[in-house]
Amino acid sequence: MQIITKYLVLIILGICVMQANAQDTIQNNKNVYKIETLKKAKETIKTEERELLKAEVEAINQRLDRGEITQVEASKLKKEAAKIRALNIENRIAIIDNKIALLERNDEGYNENAGETSVLGISIGGDGSSFAGFRIKGKNKHKKYDRRTTSDMVIAFGLNNAIIEGEKLDDSPYKFGGSRFFEIGWAWKTRVFKNSNFLRLKYGYSFQINGLKPTDNKYFVAQGNQTVLEDFQYDLSKSKLSITNLVFPVHFEFGPSKKIERDTYFRYSTRKQFKIGVGGYAGFNIGTRQKLKYKADGNRIKDKIKRNYNTSNLVYGLSGYVAIGDTALYIKYDLSPIFKDQVVDQNNISLGVRFDMD
Repeated sequence: MQIITKYLVLIILGICVMQANAQDTIQNNKNVYKIETLKKAKETIKTEERELLKAEVEAINQRLDRGEITQVEASKLKKEAAKIRALNIENRIAIIDNKIALLERNDEGYNENAGETSVLGISIGGDGSSFAGFRIKGKNKHKKYDRRTTSDMVIAFGLNNAIIEGEKLDDSPYKFGGSRFFEIGWAWKTRVFKNSNFLRLKYGYSFQINGLKPTDNKYFVAQGNQTVLEDFQYDLSKSKLSITNLVFPVHFEFGPSKKIERDTYFRYSTRKQFKIGVGGYAGFNIGTRQKLKYKADGNRIKDKIKRNYNTSNLVYGLSGYVAIGDTALYIKYDLSPIFKDQVVDQNNISLGVRFDMD
């Protein structure tokens, strides 16, 4: 046991010595790498400032075209913008030169987070800012001058039911409070006109789950190509059919917005604004399941039955919403029937709230 312990101690000491030597070599290599990266960053700085100047000049020309400023004022603004960008280049490169001089003069490194230039680096060890031996820093990004497309998550839920041919909604065989829907997805919003945000095109994808709970202790039964409701032999505590669809909604959205202008970019904001969206959706049925809960011979039983139940494979319909800010009253109606090839058509209808979390 003592011999094994001695060998372990010698091995650990050897590893420590090797690691210390390796760290010195790594540090020297890191300094060389940093210097080369900083030299390349000089050109990046020049490119960034020139691109920003180009965007500012474009903005000034747009103001001139709209008649907001005169030719003399436009020339003055362009000269001022060029002067600022030239000074920015001079000052930022001076910072880089100082960092290079510091690295060349000292064995130790410098604080990589102090400057504006971003670095892609690899570190060995766990200093809290690395994972699995790698430390990666993303490049600083400047805001686009005009962003016409934005995106956000969409969540909606509420009441669900069916409109049955030849029957009133009041006579529906499905529970009004118990039948519900849920929707979650992602949507992109693109401004249609260049200089106005009154009309937007909203499009994306969503997962819709439409639930139907039969009344009077009934459940769904597929009889050939027909799906009907039948009485269940035991007292049901729950009977629900869930239809899951993957759909691709498209809406035209109308409403006012607020224009936010900055020196290097502008945005249109619909935060806390009134909106109306009208459109539709189309997609596919990706799953149908019936859930039954009941007691039989003193035992609680839960049945989850995955079948097609003759539900339509293709789903399409109309939808719309009226919103203030991110919260909307939402309605959707399936033009495609719930069950295909039925004697009497049934079409799903949903009413609830919708949240666009932009």
